[in-house]
Amino acid sequence: MSTEVALLVWSVALCFGQMLVAVLGSLAQVGLPALAGNREGLPAPIGFAGRAQRAHRNMLENLLLFAALVLAVAATTGSNSTTLLGAQLFFWGRLAYAVIYLAGIPWLRTAAWAVSVVGLVLMFTQVV
Repeated sequence: MSTEVALLVWSVALCFGQMLVAVLGSLAQVGLPALAGNREGLPAPIGFAGRAQRAHRNMLENLLLFAALVLAVAATTGSNSTTLLGAQLFFWGRLAYAVIYLAGIPWLRTAAWAVSVVGLVLMFTQVV
């Protein structure tokens, strides 16, 4: 397994962890009966729970791009130092993003997101 694929698997684990944190945040706000129901009329999560949900959704959006690029790298050019750096920047940027977003630090969160985007761009340049 290439390092890029391994980082994709770890990114999926990170996304799963973010999902669990978001669920626990919502559970604390609205309770189990509301979450186990049909979820109609639930208030939008706020505070920590809202940040956890938004961070998870953002990870889902970015994970799709990362997965596509990892698969494209594997199917075409193969791993090289640039794709490896891109995958590392993506994963560590996303991990930092999740922690920073949950802590509620806005500008630093954006910087961590930008690091992950640089990783995507590096990988993209190797495929096209």
